[in-house]
Amino acid sequence: MFGYLRVQKSELRVREWEAYRSVYCGLCRQMGKDYSFLTRLTLSYDCTFYAILLMSLHRSCKGFDKGRCCFNPMKKCGFARCEGDAYSKAAALSVIAAFYKLQDDLSDSGFFKRLVVRLVKPFFSRWHRKAAKKYPELETPLSAMMEAQRAAEQDMRCSVDRAADPTAVMVGSVLALEAQDETEKRILYEFGYHIGRWVYLMDAADDLDDDIKNNSFNPFRQYDGQDMRAYQTVTLNSCLARAYNAYNLMEPIDFKGILDNMMLYGFPAKQNSVVHHLKEEQNGESV
Repeated sequence: MFGYLRVQKSELRVREWEAYRSVYCGLCRQMGKDYSFLTRLTLSYDCTFYAILLMSLHRSCKGFDKGRCCFNPMKKCGFARCEGDAYSKAAALSVIAAFYKLQDDLSDSGFFKRLVVRLVKPFFSRWHRKAAKKYPELETPLSAMMEAQRAAEQDMRCSVDRAADPTAVMVGSVLALEAQDETEKRILYEFGYHIGRWVYLMDAADDLDDDIKNNSFNPFRQYDGQDMRAYQTVTLNSCLARAYNAYNLMEPIDFKGILDNMMLYGFPAKQNSVVHHLKEEQNGESV
């Protein structure tokens, strides 16, 4: 995953920040339990957002505990207790996504990075099989996304809409699995589709300079004649606006303050930092 789905710490209440950290740490612990200590290195803000959203929709958070940090036993952490399978699903999604990212790196990276990938890929292949067997409903859309993405990126003149569509469809499909009825399914798919589209285009905007330098695919490259920052801002704002419209039709209860913060402050702040090359608030180091 990409790591763009973040909170804006300065706009969170202290208890909300502690709750966010507790979910982050709870997911980290679950990944080590379900797969391996090493899979914790793939923990991302995106999968934390996924876990928080599932726990909110299903009201599955049952309180908070204190325990020792998985990486630093000398440090105490809070852990959100989850009654359902939100942690397990988020852990599986992280492992499956990491596996396909490694596959992508094998074809797109330089010699030394490919060498590292070849060393770790056998381990992730085993963890991927375990995750895919446990949650085939997550494996199917991610696998389809990778194939569609490769096909789209074969065309250096591929449009922004076509390039972003595979990731958008994947995220929409994954979130729609949580629906209790057809109406909720349409809402969750719409929300996931535009969040997925935003994440893909954020990554494209983030990598644009390097992709131009390396003559790599990037859907924004064909718009060189335009004011690139203005074009990226309009495109990304459209994604967030449509995602927010769908979000307002949802009924998150637990962690609503955190989710509101992400939608209204966290995502726009991250977007500004990427598009305008601004220094952003450092959330990650203190999680």
